[in-house]
Amino acid sequence: MFKTRFAPAALLAAVAALVVLLLCAGAAPAKDLESKLDAREAKLSKVRERKGVLTTTISRFRKRIERLTGEVAALRAQEAEVRDRLNAKQAELDSAVAELDVAKKYLAVVRAHLKRALVSLRERLVAIYETGTPDILNVLVEAGGYDELVNRTEYLNRINGLDEAVVTRVRDLRDQVKRTVARLRSAKDRIEAARDAIAAEEQALASARSAVQGRQAQLVSTRRQREAALQKVNSVESDLEGSVAEIQAELAVRLGATASAPLPAGPIRYGSGQLIWPVDGPVVSGFGMRWGRMHEGIDIAVPAGTPIRAAAAGSVVLQQSEAESGGYGNFTCLDHGGGLQTCYAHQSSFAISSGSVSQGDVIGYVGCTGHCYGDHLHFEVRIGGAPTNPLGYL
Repeated sequence: MFKTRFAPAALLAAVAALVVLLLCAGAAPAKDLESKLDAREAKLSKVRERKGVLTTTISRFRKRIERLTGEVAALRAQEAEVRDRLNAKQAELDSAVAELDVAKKYLAVVRAHLKRALVSLRERLVAIYETGTPDILNVLVEAGGYDELVNRTEYLNRINGLDEAVVTRVRDLRDQVKRTVARLRSAKDRIEAARDAIAAEEQALASARSAVQGRQAQLVSTRRQREAALQKVNSVESDLEGSVAEIQAELAVRLGATASAPLPAGPIRYGSGQLIWPVDGPVVSGFGMRWGRMHEGIDIAVPAGTPIRAAAAGSVVLQQSEAESGGYGNFTCLDHGGGLQTCYAHQSSFAISSGSVSQGDVIGYVGCTGHCYGDHLHFEVRIGGAPTNPLGYL
């Protein structure tokens, strides 16, 4: 008698241990994959953050380079204006140099004339000093007659005129030399000022252009470095995305395989009522008002693929697919006689379609078809067609 009772208990323990091992065996690789996936996604998040920083930096560099490019263009326009001014200064300089050359040649000629005029003046002064200067009284006294007087007077006037002409010539040539020298000095001053202005304009323009171009080249180099870094980050991001996708696919395959494979039927859970529990799990949503409407059963949370047992012996009176039942998903109702019915919603698949069942027979598998937010069994008890709290019968 003892042995007969012990064997079923040992068998149930062995089955329970087997279920745990199967669940752990399926869960361990999935858990490892989830950890690996979390690590890759965390790394991918950091890479994308780095990518965002680099993208912002490159955009900022691009704007600064565009601004500097505009400055270079403005400097080149300014350079064209300066070049026009320099050409004008150069023309002025060339004119001043030509004028200087003419003035130098003219000065040489005037100085030669002045030299000859000075020689003539010196000779005349020497002659006057040696012979004395005849005055009008001596001419009148010594004249032999009227005709001689007229001739002597005319001769004296001519001498005086020549003397005045020589002096005037010397004075004019001297003044011309002074004016020419002053003009030469003015031309030299203009030439020096023009040369200084040209040198200053060219130096300032070259310095500004060199500084802007140097800064622009530095920014272009920095932007290229950032773009190279961004390309590397994009490559890493692509690799990580591919790795994440592979892990997600593998995880989906494993979880899908685990979910699609029916779990072994565990031990029957008995309660204090006339019905057995259809699945062994916690009640996560009870009977009664929920979210403003009546919840006509209880929700029992168990993994997808968990076998659903018939709560009592009976027969299938209703079975609807997800398309037919709407929010209940794959839905089965059993009639147990005496006005008692039980219904099972959100099944992933059916194990039977019609006929009679015994208490504890597997009628379907847990899933999340219809309107649901996770794998569970929605279980209802109906008395005379009216929903009743199932906990009073379990």
